[in-house]
Amino acid sequence: MEKIKIVLVDDHTLFRNGLKMLLATNPSLDVIGEASDGLQFLSLLDTLTPDIVFIDIEMPVMNGIEATRKALEKKPGLQIISLSMYGEEQYYYKMIESGVKGFILKSSDITEVMRAIDAVRKGGTYFSPDLLYNIVKNIDNVKKNPVKEIHLSEREKEVLEHICKGYSNQEIADMLFISKRTVEKHRAALLDKTGAKNTASLVMFAIENKLVEL
Repeated sequence: MEKIKIVLVDDHTLFRNGLKMLLATNPSLDVIGEASDGLQFLSLLDTLTPDIVFIDIEMPVMNGIEATRKALEKKPGLQIISLSMYGEEQYYYKMIESGVKGFILKSSDITEVMRAIDAVRKGGTYFSPDLLYNIVKNIDNVKKNPVKEIHLSEREKEVLEHICKGYSNQEIADMLFISKRTVEKHRAALLDKTGAKNTASLVMFAIENKLVEL
């Protein structure tokens, strides 16, 4: 089976080495490149096409927000996951607007890393449960979209809850005993009703406006 090609972008060499060792414990993963800042990462993309990118938020020369945006301009199909720490919630909206598919803690174990990879490769998003809890706990300190009255059907609420848990359209369809096409229609309706630009921003909107309970 073809390995999942990964690029790591973080300005701390020790952390990159540690993450690389962690990823090496899974034979299906292959780290094909590393960069210590966003500019180096963009240069790597001239010769490499990774399946997954793990990127830090705060870096010298070019941060993760700008690097993500420019990387997706070069290669729109990239699946980018943000490496985060507690206290960086103020950057989440900008990272989401740039196009990341999710967030994991830098302290995540290989099981959670694989959950994140699997979720985004299936077209979903992934938010570390601990980070979601922290967002909910500190919701008043996080930049919020204007709250607006939203009317969701019971089925839309069910679909939204599963989206927030990182499940793909097919997985949601299987759990709710409906077709994948029906899930796609509900997802599109949720994006339209909330004004969210993508699934990651939909998740944040749902949490901050308490549309779901996690």
